[in-house]
Amino acid sequence: MKQNELQEILTEFAADRVSLIERHEAGARVVSNYDFNNTYQYVIGREETHLTWLQSALDELGSPMPKASATIAVPAVEKGARAADPKAFRAILEDDATLLGEFVKRWRPRVDALTHARHRIMLDVVMGESREHQRLFEQAASGFEDVLGRRTADAVRRGSVLPARWME
Repeated sequence: MKQNELQEILTEFAADRVSLIERHEAGARVVSNYDFNNTYQYVIGREETHLTWLQSALDELGSPMPKASATIAVPAVEKGARAADPKAFRAILEDDATLLGEFVKRWRPRVDALTHARHRIMLDVVMGESREHQRLFEQAASGFEDVLGRRTADAVRRGSVLPARWME
């Protein structure tokens, strides 16, 4: 595989990943259910790691990190939706699961054909974790709130996440 071909693949892959992390960040600002928002925080944290790997690979090739390949809108949430109602954010969570599944499906043939072993393995790890994130969003969309672990016995679920980190 020629260096320019590898650079093109890594750049396109990174642009798609940037689109997905921006979409997940936008989703996290809307999904105020505490448990589901924690799922977003976990996924975003791993995606930031993926982008760091991709940035390093692109740096080696003398290529900058690309901008998002697309802006992906967040499905609307019903007005008055309450954070305590797991169904209130179902459309957003289902959409995230679908987007991740489409990403893996779109990229699997190109990654499998990649002859640069180190970068192919890196992209395989990113896609494997994308499948894991897809399953997390599917579980959350089904209404299962203990996606990242069980709460302490008899702990009451209450409160929600604010759409902004800092309020003054």
